[in-house]
Amino acid sequence: MKLLVLSRKPTIYSTRRLREAARLEGHACLCVDPLRCVLYLENGRARVKIAGEEVAGVDAIIPRIGTYAVEYGLAVARHFEMMGVPVLNPSAAISIAKNKWECLQLLTENGIPVPPTVMMRFPSHLMDTVGDLGGPPVILKLLRGTQGAGVILAESNEAAESMMDTVWSLGEDIMVQKFIAEARGKDVRALVIGGEVVAAMRRVAKEGDFRSNIHRGGVGLRIELSQEMKDLAVRAASLVGLHVAGVDILESNRGPLVLEVNASPGFQGLEEATDRDIAVEMVQQAVKLAERRRLGPVSPAI
Repeated sequence: MKLLVLSRKPTIYSTRRLREAARLEGHACLCVDPLRCVLYLENGRARVKIAGEEVAGVDAIIPRIGTYAVEYGLAVARHFEMMGVPVLNPSAAISIAKNKWECLQLLTENGIPVPPTVMMRFPSHLMDTVGDLGGPPVILKLLRGTQGAGVILAESNEAAESMMDTVWSLGEDIMVQKFIAEARGKDVRALVIGGEVVAAMRRVAKEGDFRSNIHRGGVGLRIELSQEMKDLAVRAASLVGLHVAGVDILESNRGPLVLEVNASPGFQGLEEATDRDIAVEMVQQAVKLAERRRLGPVSPAI
């Protein structure tokens, strides 16, 4: 088969591993910066050109859409969907996952436990909001962010107010989340592929940081999840509509809480912690979608 990886950085670990895995599985694989895709709508159909050449014969798309030019990346993924090419993670599902507030709304609406979280727009609401969450410290999160970027720990009311004022002055929306003290500096990353948890690790923050992201210096330790946590991760991924998802879970005194659902999860830490070939499993899932496409419409997250 012919696979196409949409990635702005072909040399980063995840993109490089996906290309290696595709070739190991006997498939042709190209890596394309989505910003280099020129999108056409004409005569009732969608077309894509790259470097002046029309794209044709692609069996499946593996999108790796980060935080830069998200809307354009989503437009590219949607264009391939319009052309009948299966996309490993539909554009609509990626869009939901990229908006942290919308994602938490969806999860809460469907009974998935999440940390107490608030969004507001007037500074006069801030102090009451922090109080409603149990007082400082609180976590401040930009609606779009990844690998720990855009996540701030506010240790006092004054710090929260200053940070919120700065973010609002830039026209950005931000949400305030209760600080789960017992989970400080650690969380669980469960990787869901095709409706199954294929790997999991506990991430532990480096000394002096509250963010456990591997890209922020955190360490990943292999763990075996309880059935409750597996079911929670699978259900969260399915609700968002993702075939591949990194589901981040906090272990709180009230039970597991879903922190985020990631549509383009990094997996270097998971591969190193679990010895699983995550890249091959992602490629195999893309191939399954392509094979099922030939038989009929593909349903999300199954």
